[in-house]
Amino acid sequence: MSSFLHQRPTHSSFSDPYSVSSRSSSTSQRSFSIFSPVTVIVLLFLLIVLGVFRHGWARRGLFSLTKPSITKWRDYTLAQAASFVAKNGTVIVCAVSQPYLPFLNNWLISISRQKHQDKVLVIAEDYATLYTVNERWPGHAVLVPPAPDAQTAHKFGSQGFFNFTSRRPRHLLHILELGYNVMYNDVDMVWLADPFPYLEGNHDVYFTDDMAQVKPLNHSHDLPPPGKKGRTYICSCMIFLRPTNGAKLVMKKWIEELQAQPWSKAKKSNDQPAFNWALNKTAGEVDLYLLPQAAFPTGGLYFKNQTWVQETKGMTVIIHNNYITGFERKIKRFQDNGLWLVDDHASSLLLADYEIERPCRYNPSYACGPVEDRIFFQICLTFLSDGRFNKGYRRATEIITSTMEKNHEGGRKFSAIFLCVY
Repeated sequence: MSSFLHQRPTHSSFSDPYSVSSRSSSTSQRSFSIFSPVTVIVLLFLLIVLGVFRHGWARRGLFSLTKPSITKWRDYTLAQAASFVAKNGTVIVCAVSQPYLPFLNNWLISISRQKHQDKVLVIAEDYATLYTVNERWPGHAVLVPPAPDAQTAHKFGSQGFFNFTSRRPRHLLHILELGYNVMYNDVDMVWLADPFPYLEGNHDVYFTDDMAQVKPLNHSHDLPPPGKKGRTYICSCMIFLRPTNGAKLVMKKWIEELQAQPWSKAKKSNDQPAFNWALNKTAGEVDLYLLPQAAFPTGGLYFKNQTWVQETKGMTVIIHNNYITGFERKIKRFQDNGLWLVDDHASSLLLADYEIERPCRYNPSYACGPVEDRIFFQICLTFLSDGRFNKGYRRATEIITSTMEKNHEGGRKFSAIFLCVY
């Protein structure tokens, strides 16, 4: 992943990993000759010319080259993960299955610009996602078993999607019971500013309205009145909860409502109606707070009412790309509005090159480094195999090969280069 996804581990106890013995020293020298800068550049040139590595391979990323070893994360618990990522008693949570990894990356880039990435916990809904995220960003993903069916979880309106989203209140309730504040986001969102200053007061539950109807800028922060279906239209995509009895009550009621309104072919539901019923039925017992529409607009307003967008320019904090279905359509809408940050991030050659200082906080053996030469080589190939990167391949090669040389010259220092999840 990009620079915001890195741990900065401490110096290894090995002062010089290349001089453990004469045999290891000679082996290191042979490795260096194989992966010398000249050899790497020649191989890269040949691979690009011959087109060996196709665009589809680049989408799978670096770890398509190696067999995943996910068993070490299977026993990682939500309590351990929350303790690992929490900052100032707060955790930022999303729930992701593998098809949504590009959206996860886009969302994370936007969060990193607001300096809140360290609080992020990815609740992986399949083992492929658990492995991918933790390999690049150790400790920031956890899977709460049993994992839903990965093939159906991303299809809006399907039973798989219902099963996927209905797990959300249980995850949030567990984190509240651990004593943390928790913010939940869908990953088809983009942060334009820091949302935390808007979480004023000490309310139990903060949320956004999913209605596209324009509200006055000074609108009430109370729960809106019910709509035609007898309930409100609050979005379950952006929620902030404090670890209070009131917030826990809402989560428990949400779980009850989901159980009372299961998915069926006749009524292809999702988690949001149940969340609204939970809010409506607990409103008299819980301190609720509606966030300002100008700062947290629904996609049905932001992307469809340009007059309103101009009138509220500079006020937007988080944008939700809803009121539209389909991965490609969502991506295109983000791109058309300058909100698909993955492309910009990659074209700027944002590679992170820095010294590893300490082991991973959760477990020193969990792939925090050092990174071997073969990994640098694989990253070179991955980076250059996508045609969009070709304009910058010369500079990318210079960065990577100089990093490899520094590894050999320094001996005691290692550098790490990570690509975005793409």
